[in-house]
Amino acid sequence: MSSASPPLSFCGNDRNDSYSVEDGVLNNGCFVDALNLVPHVFLLFITFPILFIGWGSQSSKVQIHHNTWLHFPGHNMRWILTFSLLFVHVCEIAEGIVSNGHMETNHLHLFMPAFMGFIAATTSVIYYHNIETSNFPKLLLALFIYWVLAFITKSIKLWKYAEYKVGIQHLRFCITALLVILYGLLMAVEINVIRVRKYVFFTNPQKVKPPEDLQDLGVRFLQPFVNLLSKATYWWMNPLIMGAHKRPIELKKIGKLPIAMRALTNYLNLKDAYEEQRHNVDDPEKAPSIWKSIYRAFGRPILLSSTFRYLADLLGFAGPLCILGIVKRLGKDESMTEQQDKACFFGVYFLSSHELLQKTTVLAVLLFLALVLQRTFLQASYYVTIETGINLRGALLAMIYNKILRLSTSNMSMGEMTLGQINNLVAIETNQLMWFLFLCPNLWAMPVQIIMGVILLYYLLGPSAMIGASVIVLLAPVQYFIATKLADTQKSTLDYSTDRLKKTTEILKGIKLLKLYAWENIFCNSVEETRTKELTSLRTFALYTSMSIFMNAAIPIAAVLVTFVTHAYNSDARLNPAEAFASLALFHILVTPLFLLSTVVRFAVKALVSVQKLGEFLQSDEIGDDSWRNGDVSVSLESCKKHLGGTKALNRKQPLRYQLDSYEQPIRRQLRPTESEDAAVKVSNGFFTWGSNLSTLSDINIRIPTGQLTMIVGQVGCGKSSLLLAMLGEMQTISGRVCWSKLPECEMLHEGNISKNRNSVAYAAQKSWLLNATVEDNITFGSPFNKQRYKAVIDACSLQPDIDLLPFGDQTEIGERDDPFSALDIHLSDHLMQEGILKFLQDDKRTVVLVTHKLQYLIHADWIIAMKDGSVLREGTLKDIQNNDVELYEHWKTLMNRQDQELEKDTEEDSQTALERKTLRRAFYSREAKNQADDEDAEEEEEEDEEDTFSTTTSRRSKIPWKVCWRYLSSGGFLMVAMMVSSKLLKHSVMVAIDFWLANWTSSLQNESARHRSYYVPVFSILCGAGIILCLITSLTVELMGLAAATNLHHNLLNKIIHAPIRFFDITPLGQILNRFSADTNIIDQHIPPTLESLTRSTLLCLSAIGVIAYVTPVFLFALVPLTVAFYFIQKYFRVASRDLQDLDDSTQLPLLCHFSETAEGLTTIRAFRHESRFKQRMLELTDTNNTAYLFLSAANRWLEVRTDYLGAVIVLTAALAAIWGPNYVLDSGLVGLGLTYALTVTNYLNWVVRNLADLEVQMAAVKKVNSFLSTESENYEGSIDVSQVPEDWPQQGEIKIQDLCVRYDQSLKPVLKHVNAYIKPGQKVGICGRTGSGKSSLSLAFFNMVDIFEGKIIIDGIDICKLPLQTLRSRLSIILQDPILFSGSIRFNLDPERKCTDDGLWEALEIAQLKNMVKALPGGLDAVVTEGGENFSVGQRQLFCLARAFVRKSSILIMDEATASIDMATENILQKVVMTAFSDRTVVTIAHRVHTILTADLVIVMKRGNILEYDKPETLLEQEDSMFASFVRADM
Repeated sequence: MSSASPPLSFCGNDRNDSYSVEDGVLNNGCFVDALNLVPHVFLLFITFPILFIGWGSQSSKVQIHHNTWLHFPGHNMRWILTFSLLFVHVCEIAEGIVSNGHMETNHLHLFMPAFMGFIAATTSVIYYHNIETSNFPKLLLALFIYWVLAFITKSIKLWKYAEYKVGIQHLRFCITALLVILYGLLMAVEINVIRVRKYVFFTNPQKVKPPEDLQDLGVRFLQPFVNLLSKATYWWMNPLIMGAHKRPIELKKIGKLPIAMRALTNYLNLKDAYEEQRHNVDDPEKAPSIWKSIYRAFGRPILLSSTFRYLADLLGFAGPLCILGIVKRLGKDESMTEQQDKACFFGVYFLSSHELLQKTTVLAVLLFLALVLQRTFLQASYYVTIETGINLRGALLAMIYNKILRLSTSNMSMGEMTLGQINNLVAIETNQLMWFLFLCPNLWAMPVQIIMGVILLYYLLGPSAMIGASVIVLLAPVQYFIATKLADTQKSTLDYSTDRLKKTTEILKGIKLLKLYAWENIFCNSVEETRTKELTSLRTFALYTSMSIFMNAAIPIAAVLVTFVTHAYNSDARLNPAEAFASLALFHILVTPLFLLSTVVRFAVKALVSVQKLGEFLQSDEIGDDSWRNGDVSVSLESCKKHLGGTKALNRKQPLRYQLDSYEQPIRRQLRPTESEDAAVKVSNGFFTWGSNLSTLSDINIRIPTGQLTMIVGQVGCGKSSLLLAMLGEMQTISGRVCWSKLPECEMLHEGNISKNRNSVAYAAQKSWLLNATVEDNITFGSPFNKQRYKAVIDACSLQPDIDLLPFGDQTEIGERDDPFSALDIHLSDHLMQEGILKFLQDDKRTVVLVTHKLQYLIHADWIIAMKDGSVLREGTLKDIQNNDVELYEHWKTLMNRQDQELEKDTEEDSQTALERKTLRRAFYSREAKNQADDEDAEEEEEEDEEDTFSTTTSRRSKIPWKVCWRYLSSGGFLMVAMMVSSKLLKHSVMVAIDFWLANWTSSLQNESARHRSYYVPVFSILCGAGIILCLITSLTVELMGLAAATNLHHNLLNKIIHAPIRFFDITPLGQILNRFSADTNIIDQHIPPTLESLTRSTLLCLSAIGVIAYVTPVFLFALVPLTVAFYFIQKYFRVASRDLQDLDDSTQLPLLCHFSETAEGLTTIRAFRHESRFKQRMLELTDTNNTAYLFLSAANRWLEVRTDYLGAVIVLTAALAAIWGPNYVLDSGLVGLGLTYALTVTNYLNWVVRNLADLEVQMAAVKKVNSFLSTESENYEGSIDVSQVPEDWPQQGEIKIQDLCVRYDQSLKPVLKHVNAYIKPGQKVGICGRTGSGKSSLSLAFFNMVDIFEGKIIIDGIDICKLPLQTLRSRLSIILQDPILFSGSIRFNLDPERKCTDDGLWEALEIAQLKNMVKALPGGLDAVVTEGGENFSVGQRQLFCLARAFVRKSSILIMDEATASIDMATENILQKVVMTAFSDRTVVTIAHRVHTILTADLVIVMKRGNILEYDKPETLLEQEDSMFASFVRADM
């Protein structure tokens, strides 16, 4: 370059003829370049005014939502071409500047037009975007003219080059050719828009509507509709993520899913693919393959994603190659490379492409662009797979749900398909498949990546590279082995934790019983035992996890060590820094796919299993098939049942596209008119079974008269309920048939629930089935709301007083478990019979079938069916039976022990005040208080928000919960924490030392290899060895610390909760406590340790990398400041938004799972009402809501990763430029290599820092919740008397004195018993009665000191019970509760968990409770299995077991709390006798539900509102006409 360079001039003046045009204008190169400026300038002049006017007017518009995405044809093509154009322009500028450097004076024309072209291209795309947004295609003409002009001018230039023999070997020729092609293509795109939209040159331009989704303002997920740039960078997410700071993201904000992603759309695609196979296969019995269906429905997006993935992987290799180039160049002196013979045409220098790549700055920029592109492609690939995975999950869920609705009942009850299995399908198997889809592109991308990497390594290092690579490859199977082991251990851990949860759930459900019997510790220990097994399994899990982390960290160190040491010994060539650090970067690239491959393979295996399970499920029995397959049944049950309502009636109010049913349900058969028209239902010669070919019901011949009340009676377990189900077509028919009359005006009714329109069936099962919905929804059950009818129904069922008690009236949400209406008082059942069944239904001339235990109602029946042992004993009217079967009639009469007279209604019934039903109120208010803000943290936030301003909530929402983290770490033990921190720091220091040593070694100038081997190799080996050992130690310490924390937290939680006062369980919903033991404990056990590990690792890696770069090039620190600020804001916004979206995902998942399990539980009811399509609709809505949340969550992750990746790319660029333009070239080239290699690793780890931070924050919430329970007060177990002072056989007499007793449930509540005084003599039989809520149950709890006795005392055999240790007091009394509770285990365990009683004692107790014969018949006798909750026995039998349990404990005081509420009269009479005889010498206090049970008592106490109203012998009270007791007895007759 000449020393005195003249001022800039366009054509340069190192020759005089720069501006001469003698050879013709176009032959002056400078003029041709000038000509190229014209189109660019033209475009800028035209578009700028339009843009500014446009923008001015646009900002004034309301923020338009939807016409933004009305894409013109060729939209994506145009964006891709424009981006390519920009890239080529950058190359042109670079080429111009470098060429200019070879000239003596500055030639602006070499790079100026290129620069203007760059600006024009940028403008064109902004301009286009705005035209598209405002949908004003006429303005596109400007662009069209620009492309044409640019195309012409560039073509002239190319033509001239060709004329002057400038060829492919010259870079400028290639660039010009590329530009001509690009402009041509853009011109074609523009012509296409004109062709399609006809906006110019045509008379009628085409009117276009935006896609259906965008006409619906509810759709907020815009990824499919925004432009390409916004798609790639998730720019459209900005408002959502930034806005999360001000107010939390709610469901409203994320709106609906676009139609293409809805579960229904995808379900139809998958189903078509699935069914299509059915038709094409020769063998129709063969099950269609789910894999094929998935491929047909979702194959294309997976291919797209794989393409992106390949592109990203190939671009990934640009990193090491650019490092190689930069370090090599920096090692030599740059000026050396100039060649003297200049290739000159037109008086200017022409570069060859090879020369351009010799420039380090060019390499740095290329590296930057390659990184940006690579990351963009990678994120795009992730996004596409995730979207496809979510679509697949939606489709599978819909498929499973449709199948559930058609499952045969026997499948469910015989346990072939348990609820658990269905829940697993929904919660686990579909997710496994979804995850497999997320990861599957890795399966074919990774091998390619590995092969490429190995080839490059070989090219750099020769044979020694193969040895290093083989280390990695050989250790990969070990990784896989560890991965499979991890999966196995996780499985066994899961089994143990399921077991532990089952036990915990049983404890919590039966906590009242456990406390009353003083059995908490026995059960607590059994949970602890399971927990110990679980922890052992967790320990193995932790070991394998740490091995896996260790392998991941140690493999690259080992590979590098082996490679460089063999290179030092084998090859004569000295290792130079460029090759060393390029291969180091390659090793880093290689490790990831190898590590991931094991995970992916594992997921593939899991997916195979899941598909197999799904296939089995989809092939399992459906309802109605067997009914006509097995016998010669003329009319299928299915068709009879389903024809009743006419399918169309169901689909009121549903949008058309949701009516799946039209082609889902099997074709119904036509009905034959039945022989007898007066019967609504007729069963002839019916043999029905629940599966296993033994008939449950045999020889059934019955008819249900139309419009009349039929009652079915019989003893416990004789098949009454089964008969109803057989009529509904839920049982398998062995032979015989069920006929429904043509238009049966029939109402099935079974213990009290009432239906909607005629010609349909309503069914109320014995086990109440409630939806998780409001009371009103449960009552209307999808029928249109009709106020008068609703009111009438509620009055008939006498629900109004209960509804008045609920916090939000009939809008209160009730759950599946919280069944507040469990025991009906005597008044209620009478009321229901009179008002509900006799008036409401009978006046309507409905056909009613009632299964009942209450024989006194038989007089109302028009038709009676008496059953015994699965067959019909008698059928007819009450008169028939009286005449024909005197014995049966007499038997009934004694059971009813009353005359045949009209029921006398209780006069006071209407005066039921709000005070009654107190239990309901107590259960509900407390529960609501909690439900309002389900979790404690939500409550705190609400309180604070009210007085806070926005800014402070903002700061609090983005704060990291340091306090909780500290809590967690301290429960892990200080020693472990100290070890973890120190070993982590040491490990990272050693890692840096290894690389520094490598830089030192490769840059050393001595050439003698001996020195290398004796000095550098040993130190290098020692450092690597230390690094490997430290990797192992760190990975172990984190896992062990996590384990210690988990052990402590669970132990403390269990002990706190089990010893909490009963009041705690009244106010805390069961689900909330269970969540602490399930979800939260699981997070603490398995999720926090790896997150913590990953977080510390990635943070330290980033910090050490930034440290190294700053050490190598201190200038970098200046650039670091803005980068840090940007990073801080990105992570701050992301963490808040991510947490909200995570919460939404969790909170929308629960209703979905609940809906599945609810449906499976209430199948019979749903099918009897024929509400399948309504439930399907609900399922689709729930699935879509959950999928929306999940999609937004994954889009937010992409948003973060794209941003941190770009930040990382900027770090690489600044590090490279700082090294290249650094003040002195004396920089050690080894250190530059080191800095760049580290800069490349930062890109990978930045987003992990943020993701892990966000995850940890969410996971710490679990610790916070567990901690909030740890502050619960325990019951006072000590008492003031020592156990030794209490006589062994206390209480011997059973004498009870109650003095001035006042009781309340909590300090904050009103007393429920006020100054009660009573005296019960030893051995007396006392009955306590009173309306619901009069305080009778509270009195029974007071005997056990379960409630707060704040005044007065109860003295039993001379000892004040409040002074006794609770264990002693409760273990010496016995009680029978109204809800029979059995635990899973053996019968022996249920009767005597303490193992104190002999077998004879147990048999005696069973005999007294009338169970001996039944238990003898069971396999195993006393050791026979009791399933969870005692489900394998009927309710009556369970109650008898509870009685036997009370007999086993030989205490002199027995308290019976409404123990006979759920038993039929025969069993109840037996019970009464038993209690009188077996307990003749003990004190028995009965809290009566039916007054006649205490007519024989020695003393009756009538309570009202917490006071004793009447206190006398029953005979005396009955003589007083106006006594409360007398009115009760009259009502009960």
